Amino acid sequence: MLRPSRPSTERPQMLIIAVLLLLVGTVLLVLRWRGVTDSGAATASGLVSVGLGLLAGLATVVHVVAPYEVGVPTTLGKVGGTWQPGLHLKSPLTDVSTFSTRPVDLDLTGKDTVEVRSSEGGVLYADITVKWSVDPKHTQSLFKLAGDTDAVQKRLVYPDSREIVRNVFAKHTGVEGYSSEREAISTEIERLITARLAPRGILVNGVNLRNVKPSDSLQHAIDQKIQQDQATAQAEAAVRTAKAEAEKRKIESESTAAANTAIANSLTDKILMSQCIEAFKAAAEKNPVYASPCGTGGSPVIVDGTKR
Repeated sequence: MLRPSRPSTERPQMLIIAVLLLLVGTVLLVLRWRGVTDSGAATASGLVSVGLGLLAGLATVVHVVAPYEVGVPTTLGKVGGTWQPGLHLKSPLTDVSTFSTRPVDLDLTGKDTVEVRSSEGGVLYADITVKWSVDPKHTQSLFKLAGDTDAVQKRLVYPDSREIVRNVFAKHTGVEGYSSEREAISTEIERLITARLAPRGILVNGVNLRNVKPSDSLQHAIDQKIQQDQATAQAEAAVRTAKAEAEKRKIESESTAAANTAIANSLTDKILMSQCIEAFKAAAEKNPVYASPCGTGGSPVIVDGTKR
């Protein structure tokens, strides 16, 4: 998380302590030097006081910015440039606010779960995590904009993220937000949050739409919609099957009719006469019958030789 800056009263207090220690030590050493006191303890106390005063004074003019942090100095209300990690000299009246550059997780879950409404007016509850960090190049402007380090998340990341989540879900139906378009919604939320916070010096490292839970009334409506969609899909499948069967029967009927027509066109009287004679010959070889091709209308007559 962002590391809070030290209270502005700490530096002046340290400076006052340093001055007092130096004064006490100097007085004790002067008294010993003028012979007002011959006590060795006074000399030792004076040296210790001077040493502590110098250390306390040094602490007011030196500041160390830790790794993965940046500092913003403020001197008598004037904001200075960004300090990178390392040792820096400063005025005793300079206060330094530090920002962590490590990614921070803003978890909008539990009591911070975002209540959203779909385009149909249904209520959903979205759990989302926004991973963000401070852009070191814009720490000075971010400090001026937020006011203090703790306010960055409270005043910028938190409210903007919640607003964007609500706006994105409002463009989708309840079913889309709950199931079919969750990935697209998460991508759109990340894009919009990034576009909103980047100009302010905040980098968005990722957005995770962890869970979307519909309200009880919306869940009932979603279940009904799913059942209706399933029934519609089954009815459409039945219609497609019936059409396919009818088309199949139509094709079979047309094929049979075409075959019959071809056969009828190819069977002339001579062909029929020839086929009948061949059939009678085959029958005569096995049975005492013979064929006479002089029947009525040219049809062969079968004569059974066993009967008189």
